[in-house]
Amino acid sequence: MNLEKPPIPVAILLFIGITAISFSSIFVKWSDAPVSIQAMYRLILTMLFMLPFGIKYISQARKLKGTDILKLMASGIMLAVHFLLWMGSLQWTSVASSTIILALQPVFVMIGAYVFFKERTSVSALSGMGIAFLGVFLLIGKSGMSGTGSHLTGDLMSLFGTAAIAAHMLLGQMLLKRIPSFLYSWFVFVFAALFLAGYNMFSGIPLTGYAAKEWGIFALLAVVPTVFGHLLFNWLMRYSSASTVSMSVLGEPVGASLLAFLLLNESMNGLQAAGGALVLLGLILFLNVRPSKKATAVAPTDLQTESLG
Repeated sequence: MNLEKPPIPVAILLFIGITAISFSSIFVKWSDAPVSIQAMYRLILTMLFMLPFGIKYISQARKLKGTDILKLMASGIMLAVHFLLWMGSLQWTSVASSTIILALQPVFVMIGAYVFFKERTSVSALSGMGIAFLGVFLLIGKSGMSGTGSHLTGDLMSLFGTAAIAAHMLLGQMLLKRIPSFLYSWFVFVFAALFLAGYNMFSGIPLTGYAAKEWGIFALLAVVPTVFGHLLFNWLMRYSSASTVSMSVLGEPVGASLLAFLLLNESMNGLQAAGGALVLLGLILFLNVRPSKKATAVAPTDLQTESLG
């Protein structure tokens, strides 16, 4: 595969992207607004930023079929559920635990690809998956022994939020075979924002009246982790292999944990550090496995990396 040469070295762009997505959990922790409001405005502001660049896709948008719209809607709902659960988990557990569990997204995609597409995987990939889940059990086991159970609640929310983002990615896998990535992302953001708006109204959560500080955080969530994080990673697929870009999932928990230590005074104990190390080791083994040539679906490392955190 011949790749274009980027205007800036790929290593620098990857560092920028990993740093940007690592700030996502920090911004969520800094905000006093409900997470459903944070997620809704994050998506709306990102959509507005993308809108001027979408003019050239108007003709292709008109060709979308009814089944495409339904799949886009389902993908958007899964993305919204992911934001509700993962961002909500940060109110209950540490940044380190939440983002380490979130990094399991490629593993959940692989499981979904096997269930829905009958895609086979190698013993090496299964070994990596087993090591990663052992690390998660250590994290959750430590949370369960914390006494209040609040950390366990947060860890489980992050785990289910990771399953939701995997469902979003699998739907995207089907749609991206015939829809440009930009068009797919924009419509998914629209449906996710609409779902979150309905959730907020049904729950009686005010849509307006938030302090200037909160609107600043909403903007930061849209610009930093979304535009300079996930959309940058999608753009980088033109210049680097999908596997290289996908390895960025390992950078978020490391970067987020470091930022949480510096900015939120959060630290990890020995058992949590061991669990986190096992998750990262398992993911390294899992992501470095070459996909089978007989696979009928796109491998986890070939999927776009948007909207992880």
